[in-house]
Amino acid sequence: MKQQITVLGATGSIGSSTMDVIARHPDRYEVFALSAGSRRDALLALCRQFTPRVAVLAREEDAAWLSERLREEGLDTEARSGVEALCDIARAPEVDAVMAAIVGAAGLVPTLAAVRAGKRILLANKEALVMSGALFMAEVRRYGATLLPIDSEHNAIYQCLPAHHREGLAPLGVRQLLLTASGGPFRGLVREDLAQVTPEQACAHPNWSMGRKISVDSATLMNKGLELIEACWLFNASVDQVQVVVHPQSVIHSMVAYTDGSVLAQLGNPDMRTPIAYGLAWPERVDAGVGPLDLFEIGRLDFERPDTERFPCLALAASAMREGGTAPAVLNAANEVAVDAFLNGRLSFLGISDLVARVLATGGFQPADALDVIVEEDRRARALAETLLQQHYS
Repeated sequence: MKQQITVLGATGSIGSSTMDVIARHPDRYEVFALSAGSRRDALLALCRQFTPRVAVLAREEDAAWLSERLREEGLDTEARSGVEALCDIARAPEVDAVMAAIVGAAGLVPTLAAVRAGKRILLANKEALVMSGALFMAEVRRYGATLLPIDSEHNAIYQCLPAHHREGLAPLGVRQLLLTASGGPFRGLVREDLAQVTPEQACAHPNWSMGRKISVDSATLMNKGLELIEACWLFNASVDQVQVVVHPQSVIHSMVAYTDGSVLAQLGNPDMRTPIAYGLAWPERVDAGVGPLDLFEIGRLDFERPDTERFPCLALAASAMREGGTAPAVLNAANEVAVDAFLNGRLSFLGISDLVARVLATGGFQPADALDVIVEEDRRARALAETLLQQHYS
């Protein structure tokens, strides 16, 4: 019987790679539902190719447009809109697995809905854990959901760890998780040069093809900071048990260091279809459409310590994780506002970390044990970030 798949965020970079892997295995997978934010034309194209039962857009008017196009083309797909529709396609009884690839805080609620329905979650939305790690992991355990990380780094660690790691790393003989980072497009720039970089430069990642927001996060190293927080929750690790290692080639996707001196690494070409295929087929493996790794062509592997003076976002994320409570949610919200302002010409590249630091410095963090508290802290942090943006950067 074919697995029924819901893809949340089907038109983004992760979603597109997911659709490619699914298309390679029509005998194994069938698309139950797809969602997109506002890219209605792209979603319509996917509906033509995969004929899902449901397609969800953010706005009602876009869903009405899609519904009309689907009717005209004789496609038997229901068009819906809004958060409740996202939750419905995530928790539908027919669904076996949910790819959670909505970027940012918007992905939290539907991903939790899938968790509470006991689904297999292919987690590409790191903000779900950054914002609500303790609550999220408690719900995974409570409802018996299966959580498979799709970020290449966390997927690599997952592959290098023994099967059961929820009770902590020490009983497994693990000394440290080594989280690799490409260093982004500005790894060699001095701080003075960073003040002048443009959104176009920040979005030109040297190794990965990604969306604009995550590309900027990679350039500031905030993406690695969010991944550090995510790794702590996924693998029941402390901040001090996670070491970020700059590895410019992006061939080693991450490593696990054991107490006996062994270091296990997962290597592969920088292509997100590999971890996506791993998550879809787990515990089996299927063809992802990714070519074999040619070590002779690569020739060398380099490693550096991250420079948190030039790229302070990594240190800000570690600090927020140590603070606990809603501090990571506040960090994430402030960063989303800051990155959006940078992409729209309202803030400099260096202003991103500065604005996030200002928001975090206001404190007032709450225990992150209820979804409504987390959502309210997210809202408060965004409003504060906008106020500070107007006061200090206009």
